[in-house]
Amino acid sequence: MSPRVFSGMQPTADSLHLGNYLGALVQWVALQETHDTIYAVVDLHALNEHPEPEALRRRTRATAAQFLAAGVDPARSLLFVQSHVPQHAELAWVLGGFTGFGEASRMTQFKDKSAKQGERGTNVALFTYPVLMAADILLYDAEAVPVGEDQRQHLELTRDLAQRVNASYGDIFTVPEPHIIKATAKIYDLQDPSSKMSKSGGPGGIIEILDEPKVISKRIRSAVTDAETEVRFDERLKPGLANLLTIYSALSGRSISDIEDDFAGKGYGDFKGALADVVVEFLAPIREAALGWIESPDKLDSVLADGAEKARMIAQGTLERVYDALGVVRPAH
Repeated sequence: MSPRVFSGMQPTADSLHLGNYLGALVQWVALQETHDTIYAVVDLHALNEHPEPEALRRRTRATAAQFLAAGVDPARSLLFVQSHVPQHAELAWVLGGFTGFGEASRMTQFKDKSAKQGERGTNVALFTYPVLMAADILLYDAEAVPVGEDQRQHLELTRDLAQRVNASYGDIFTVPEPHIIKATAKIYDLQDPSSKMSKSGGPGGIIEILDEPKVISKRIRSAVTDAETEVRFDERLKPGLANLLTIYSALSGRSISDIEDDFAGKGYGDFKGALADVVVEFLAPIREAALGWIESPDKLDSVLADGAEKARMIAQGTLERVYDALGVVRPAH
């Protein structure tokens, strides 16, 4: 039997961006060939930022639509919305009883965000975010979890909680291993190449999958470079241009040295124009497929409902195992 993988993304923007695609979705699609894959739109995680209700509904469907458009196949993967499987919240409550206040407060993401937002702007959901993430993973006996470096600490907490419960109550949880994502390319913000491309950055710094072609072209042509004109890769001296060359290489499948040769003696204007064409052409079929799903909400909801039904069966089996071990009296059937 293939090893099982679980991963998810929050619906916190109207569109995923190129960094999401190259950094995660490419790997998600590839894992379908070698693993039993379970993917979720983790909407409960998004609630701690109090999104506008209509925006959350729209973004939840749009995120799922882009998973499908990028190649997540519901015939090979379970795809569902987190809140459609109530066992996630139930198990998170149970795991909260095994999580020390100190270890939760040491989570880097919590420390960083709470420092920025202050005590008044920091809620309990942000504090317990890693516990819900642990529940997401442990519910499905996931053996591997695709994680970037920014989530590695949360996975370590998941492993600690699983081992803690197992030590006290027997073989309850599968202890997951990190499946470190080696991104096809590490993509940086177009306006600030010292920061990774992120929805938390300014809109001019990201290339969104659902952007109109003219918007993509404008953002690439406006990308920060440097005072020189030579198209060559140098991450230290020319980080903005190096980022653009990385994007060109990742989407065209050509080596950076070949691209440098193509633009020898030409300026940044020629290079950015060609890159805009490459990006627009690459994203066009994904955008078209995603919009097709978004414009067919009944069809999309049917796929998500089917995935949630299958996910609930797996999750309930795990939860029953946990409740039995802890001595929770179950309702008579």
